Amino acid sequence: MTDPLLQPFDTRAAFQQHLGEVLARAQATLVMFDPDFALFRLGAPDVDAALRRFLHGGGQLRLALHDPAHLEREAPRFVRLLRDYAHGIECRRTPRGLRDLTDSFCIADDQHIVRRFHSDHLRGEAAFDAPQQTELSRQRFDAIWAESQPGLQASVTGL
Repeated sequence: MTDPLLQPFDTRAAFQQHLGEVLARAQATLVMFDPDFALFRLGAPDVDAALRRFLHGGGQLRLALHDPAHLEREAPRFVRLLRDYAHGIECRRTPRGLRDLTDSFCIADDQHIVRRFHSDHLRGEAAFDAPQQTELSRQRFDAIWAESQPGLQASVTGL
């Protein structure tokens, strides 16, 4: 058995291509961490369609982030998705003590991952069908999740 191939990238287009591949492969779980999800394009029609397909099939999406302002302002499709699939999406906001975390990743089914080493840069790597490559980031996500509180809601006003 050979080790899975890590696919390095350093452009926005490559990151978004790998992210699209991770979303397309997701069946049961998606976990994502990013300070604000600006580069994830969660409000774009193609990403919205991929997430709707995933959630319609019974998938569970968990997002952890520092600040939901970008999603609230720039991703109305994602806010609508959150309203439509509230039973399948949970968003949490990190406490101040974790705001210095700057990595970024998306993991599907503990098998596929795309990660940027720093959220301010596009350098990163992707791996598919590689549970051993997702393990450390998944543990990191679980620790972030445990410290975080409910964040982005379907209705920003709470009504």
